[in-house]
Amino acid sequence: MEAINFKKIMVATDGSACSGLVAEKGIELARLSGGKIYAVYVVSTDYLVPINGDSFPMSLDPYWESIHEAWEKQGHEAVNSVKSLGEKKGINVEPVLLEGNPSEELIRYAEEEKMDIIVMGTLGKTGLDKLLLGSVAEKMVRHSKVPVMVVRDNCKL
Repeated sequence: MEAINFKKIMVATDGSACSGLVAEKGIELARLSGGKIYAVYVVSTDYLVPINGDSFPMSLDPYWESIHEAWEKQGHEAVNSVKSLGEKKGINVEPVLLEGNPSEELIRYAEEEKMDIIVMGTLGKTGLDKLLLGSVAEKMVRHSKVPVMVVRDNCKL
């Protein structure tokens, strides 16, 4: 049996209290296989809904702009937290911040960057559980061409 060799490991993080376990699992995979971690956070733009088919330029609305900036800040904190965990274990971590629909952007990035595996949690910040998986995790498992490792996180949100 051939050893599994993960050189490019994408850790999808949302900055939630439970995402630390996901990062630890990804870092352990990288340690075992000599791989590199790509810590990815997606700033969701799903809240920008066009009205009457018109585009909704976020830059024109200070309220949405401030929310967007807060989510970007949260994203930087989330990926830098994974980077810090990786550095403590001697693992190279590249922080990546994306914008758009979370599942679509995670899949696009993983495929374009030729990731070997995606590591993510079952639940996101909302804490909503769609029976077994959160909506982003479920979409990832169903639609990603890159293998997805879903880490069951037993922490309470």
